[in-house]
Amino acid sequence: MSETLTQALVNLAYVIAASLFILGLKGLSHPRTAVRGNLLGATGMLIAVVVTLLDRHIVGFELIIAGFVIGAAVGATLAVKIPMTAMPQLVALFNGFGGAASALVAGAALIDPVLQPPTGVTLQFGVATVLSGLIGAVTFWGSLVAFGKLQGLIEEKPVLLPGRHAINALLLLGALAVGALLVRDVESVGLYWGVVALASLLGVLLVIPIGGADMPVVISLLNSYSGLAAAATGFVLGNNALIISGSLVGAAGLILTNLMCKAMNRSLPNVLFGGVGAATTASTREQEDIYAGRVKSTSPEEVAMLLEGARRVAIIPGYGMAVAQAQYPVRDLYQLLEQRGVEVYFAIHPVAGRMPGHMNVLLAEVDIPYDKLKGLEESNALLPETDVALVVGANDVVNPKARDVNDPSNPIAGMPILEADKAKVVVIIKRSLSPGFAGIPNPLFAADNALMLFADARKALTEIVNALKEL
Repeated sequence: MSETLTQALVNLAYVIAASLFILGLKGLSHPRTAVRGNLLGATGMLIAVVVTLLDRHIVGFELIIAGFVIGAAVGATLAVKIPMTAMPQLVALFNGFGGAASALVAGAALIDPVLQPPTGVTLQFGVATVLSGLIGAVTFWGSLVAFGKLQGLIEEKPVLLPGRHAINALLLLGALAVGALLVRDVESVGLYWGVVALASLLGVLLVIPIGGADMPVVISLLNSYSGLAAAATGFVLGNNALIISGSLVGAAGLILTNLMCKAMNRSLPNVLFGGVGAATTASTREQEDIYAGRVKSTSPEEVAMLLEGARRVAIIPGYGMAVAQAQYPVRDLYQLLEQRGVEVYFAIHPVAGRMPGHMNVLLAEVDIPYDKLKGLEESNALLPETDVALVVGANDVVNPKARDVNDPSNPIAGMPILEADKAKVVVIIKRSLSPGFAGIPNPLFAADNALMLFADARKALTEIVNALKEL
């Protein structure tokens, strides 16, 4: 087979793989088609990997097979062992590993001529190598910090270092300057690792000031970075499939990041540099002014009676549901109410939890029907006609203070919220009156139509289900 024909077949396979990637992304846009989309994307990646291995005339497959076996073992173990509540941490690690792989492959291409493109070392090769190392290192270390925050290994609140913006700017300029020297002399491999070192420190300092409430945005942004790093590595290797797949991941991540920012009514610079939640939380006096004498406690038995008499019930999940692993009693409550003829739906805020779609993933785990999951706009249209809104571990996403757009000290001013306060009765399951990550009190807790059930979400819901069965 001629070399021209072989290359044409390889490019055709890459086009098929790219088409499957696009169809896979389209499928992932809705829970109902997500599984099919995932399979399409995986099939496309399988085609791309097999064709690349056959096309690049691999001398020995021993190391590749060893890496495949080790990676498959680690991946399968994580898939079985990691609970759904820890999925944000796992996604953060995946992003980081993608960035690290890109940086290491680009570094290897500098050392080994076999990995360099057939056209030889060019300006494109040098620039792509620098970008791969820079973006890949930022992604890896930034993702590790995100993992640490989500796992509780690092302070989850924003850590604001003095002069952090100036330090980050200097690190970026330094990395670009060293990269420019590398482009001029690509044989100076030490310069590449200098870029990686500066970018690594930059990745840590970029994510350290970001709080847990902004993790959905950070994770989607780091996902985009990992895609851009992969695309840059594709230019390093002269591999079209890697360029296409990396560009798709980068673009999808940026689109998702933009959607997350809109869901919080904040700009990306504000997320990255604003440090929401870093200031001291609401003063005792401020909380007393809102809560004193107004908060009404309730019991599982009373909540069960409210639900028994309701025609329509909204369940609003938040990060507290994930922490308590309360999705299981939530499912039991949903099934029990449906059996009694009560209409139940789940009101999902786009940034509830610690990653995009976190609540959807947890509810899908316990087989809640997709059509019961309502987005922000649809939920807000239903809430005024809802008898009971049951808030499970959510705080900032139902805080009416978001409507106070004229308060410059209000970190959630203008943020679209789930308007739980418009339901006839609101029941909030929460351990205490402590504020959310925004660090401000929530007037919903003291609303005339609100009842507080102070308890662990899993324990409270289990008791509600038991009480409902006895009615």
